[in-house]
Amino acid sequence: MASIAGKMANAAERQAFSIAIDSFLKKRGDTEGRTEYYLKLIDDASKFYGKGATAERLARVRKQVEDPNNRWFNFINDVIDHADPHYAKITLLNLGYQAFLHGTKTIRASRLKYDCNIPWLILFDPTSACNMHCVGCWSGTYGPKHNLSFEDMDKIVSEGKELGTYLYFMTGGEPMVRWNDIKKLAEKHNDCEFAMFSNSTLITEDVCKDVVRLGNIVYMLSIEGTPETNDARRGVGHYDAVMKAMDLFKKYGIVFGTSICYTSKNIEAVTDEKFLRFIASKGARFGFFFHYMPIGNNAVPSLMPTPEQRKMIIDKIRYYRSDKSDLPFYPMDFQNDGEFVGGCIAGGRNYFHINASGDAEPCVFIHFSDSNIHDKTVVEMLQSPLFKAYHEGQPFNRNQLRPCPMLENPQLLRKMVKETGAHGTNEESEETVEHLCEKCDDYAEKWQPVADQIWQEENHKRPAYENYTEEKKEHPELAAFEHADGTNEIRSIH
Repeated sequence: MASIAGKMANAAERQAFSIAIDSFLKKRGDTEGRTEYYLKLIDDASKFYGKGATAERLARVRKQVEDPNNRWFNFINDVIDHADPHYAKITLLNLGYQAFLHGTKTIRASRLKYDCNIPWLILFDPTSACNMHCVGCWSGTYGPKHNLSFEDMDKIVSEGKELGTYLYFMTGGEPMVRWNDIKKLAEKHNDCEFAMFSNSTLITEDVCKDVVRLGNIVYMLSIEGTPETNDARRGVGHYDAVMKAMDLFKKYGIVFGTSICYTSKNIEAVTDEKFLRFIASKGARFGFFFHYMPIGNNAVPSLMPTPEQRKMIIDKIRYYRSDKSDLPFYPMDFQNDGEFVGGCIAGGRNYFHINASGDAEPCVFIHFSDSNIHDKTVVEMLQSPLFKAYHEGQPFNRNQLRPCPMLENPQLLRKMVKETGAHGTNEESEETVEHLCEKCDDYAEKWQPVADQIWQEENHKRPAYENYTEEKKEHPELAAFEHADGTNEIRSIH
């Protein structure tokens, strides 16, 4: 438990940041004033991050901030200026101070104390219920039989905060089915930021008014390209529901992004620049791209992208984030951005998942567990054999275009599940680890030479933050060749 002195220090620091944010938000259109604030934030962050904030790294960030033409700082200013002021303040306070600064410092201490992964965010499912049945989606077949109670969700957040976790994502099912309890949770834990993956269909004017009042909820709306490509998988009328939700969020000054599952059928549509500019014009500011995963007995493996398609999306997303593009939208690729976060982030290294039955799963895409929130604390789940296997095994591949122990390294998931005795948690119908991994074997074999060629043709900087075991930090060559098959060595890390 956090000490009384520690809680008082946190409250004082939070209040100081609150005053600073008020001043910052008043500088609408004042580029010079904003720049001064960012520089102060860098100074404050360096005190929290300690050794990680090297003079070289800080100087590089300062240079970017002081550049009046810097694309991404101008982008951030634009997002803030178009957000509701109260909503912007709470979001900046909870993300900027509570999660990034105070939370990160606490998490690092917790990792040393408990000798296990401690996540920066926790993803949980308020319910398995969903009002849609998208083709190939495991959760659309679960039905409304599983729910986390308000007390369950409150326990997750309360215990997570003690460890330093102040960011919580919600999926399902459709989390908005539990809107009343989510409102209550966000109000009680007003120092946390909550983000919801939503299908948009339950977003109304009243919901938007509550979101602005609370200030600590952000949305990722599911959409997959054109009306034709979207509704072909998600059902007729869904595209129109997303458009309506986007218009409401823009009207109320609510920051939102998109959640895009790319498949072999829609990958051209969802990466088309015209599509991304269109959703940016509707108010979407960022987007998570997720590779289709063949999970569950109703999975459709033919929806998995081909190696050529996956290479194409890597090239496109990195172009959109480069200085060569002026796209007013920040795309992130959950599968292909492993290099920038040190590989697989699951198993509590950066995040983990709790399903609607309370089972702790290493990843939202890995439906196996050996512990449950109903009979264990959050830290006890993170110390379970399955999660410790993740902790000891990461990175699962030093070619971080092949980060996943299921999709690209299925032999590793087989091994971890069997050795830890984890059980299947797929709520539609039981799926063995062998059945799941068999759907990935051919994909992994075909992707490997393509991924290795891309990796070997590039130079790679070791991520500033890796959070591997101490042995791997001190001897990176162990991680580089631990699962080596002769092809996953690093060409150049500097």
